[in-house]
Amino acid sequence: MYKEEAKINCQIFQKQEPVIKDVTDKINKAKGVQGKARFAEKLQEEVDVLLSCTDYKSESLDCKNCHFISEMREKTANLIIKAKKLEK
Repeated sequence: MYKEEAKINCQIFQKQEPVIKDVTDKINKAKGVQGKARFAEKLQEEVDVLLSCTDYKSESLDCKNCHFISEMREKTANLIIKAKKLEK
């Protein structure tokens, strides 16, 4: 199946995207909630780089798409971390 890659024209996004994908792969491969949560915390850190971007322009479609994707990833990380707390 063909998977279309995000085409966001931004150096910061292009730099962070492979790092975020690597962390996401680690979350998917980790066993148990505790292992996934450790990587989810790292995902939050990496996503925060994009959400706190000093070059953000509200009128830019690339910036809007970047923030949308980043917010979804942040919510995912938060859910995993909450699941860890519930497991205790």
